[in-house]
Amino acid sequence: MAGATQLKSDALMEQMKLHMSTDAGKQLTKKIALVYQINIAPKKIGFNEKSFVVDLKKGEVKEGAYEDGKPDATFSFTDDDFVKVASGKMNPQIAFMRGAMKIKGSISAAQKFTPDIFPKPSKM
Repeated sequence: MAGATQLKSDALMEQMKLHMSTDAGKQLTKKIALVYQINIAPKKIGFNEKSFVVDLKKGEVKEGAYEDGKPDATFSFTDDDFVKVASGKMNPQIAFMRGAMKIKGSISAAQKFTPDIFPKPSKM
């Protein structure tokens, strides 16, 4: 994809891929066992979104839309808001109430989507 904007979230998703292969990542798959699709837009939700699948059944993170049926929950964010939620700087419930995060799918699955599933950013 020529001209695709580089998102701050890309680095976070790369960390997430590595995290899935660790013991902590394997614990998550046992504990949560859900599939999330995360759509991240550079500026405005619904425009030029990039999709990622965080599969906490198989322990995989992939770029692109979920292809094995429907994900348990789908989230849409702007790049900045996703980084804030994933890094624990913004509470997911507050993000949802402010319209910074949109959710489709199972609400009970969505409630298990917390900053705890993301690896903690390493201190630079």
